Amino acid sequence: MDELYGLIFDVDGVIADTEAVNARASIRVFEELFGVRGVRREDFEAGLGRGAEEYVKAAARVHGLQLTPEQVEEATRLRQEYFLKILNEEPLPAFAGVLELMESALEDGRFRLAIATSGTMEKSRAVLEATGVPYQKMVYVTGSEVRSKKPHPELFLVAAGRLHIDPAHCIVIEDAPNGIQAAKAAGTKCIAVTNSTGAENLQEADLVCDSLEQISLATLRELVEMK
Repeated sequence: MDELYGLIFDVDGVIADTEAVNARASIRVFEELFGVRGVRREDFEAGLGRGAEEYVKAAARVHGLQLTPEQVEEATRLRQEYFLKILNEEPLPAFAGVLELMESALEDGRFRLAIATSGTMEKSRAVLEATGVPYQKMVYVTGSEVRSKKPHPELFLVAAGRLHIDPAHCIVIEDAPNGIQAAKAAGTKCIAVTNSTGAENLQEADLVCDSLEQISLATLRELVEMK
């Protein structure tokens, strides 16, 4: 029997440019809830991939805000509301190469696929449906199903477990340093895409690329088999 491989996709910043939408929604929250203007997308970078609360806290630290747990909860609730509203009103295309790689892997009997995101089910499913990702054919793990957020490896360990594939035979596709650290801690290989930050911040990955158009199934297999 041929070797089986697991291919695990993060959502935000990997499937589509959701980080731009996340930032827009969050900037609006900071203005309306906290009266803070001048918040930039870059202010959220330390919270990329770590879940909504850490995302909000990252910009709060940049702007010297001490938020209570209640304020963080309200900010994350409102952020998701604004995010979903933007997705409902504007098209969200998948990044080039994403759907093609997924379809090729699904058609190849040696690959099993998973979606693994720190986001909520409602938020991530909205992205997957907007971009046309065939997530019904994949294992699907969300942040609400794990106790520890990235850079802890739990999310990817759960995904590999549900795929019934050893983490060493899995490849995680990520866009952020926290996600790369989680993937490596889980014992998987990791491909990082420069969709959300520069290649200089992604050097812990096994392979860094500018687009998934550059990634073939042969590349994935070679990465797993590489010692």
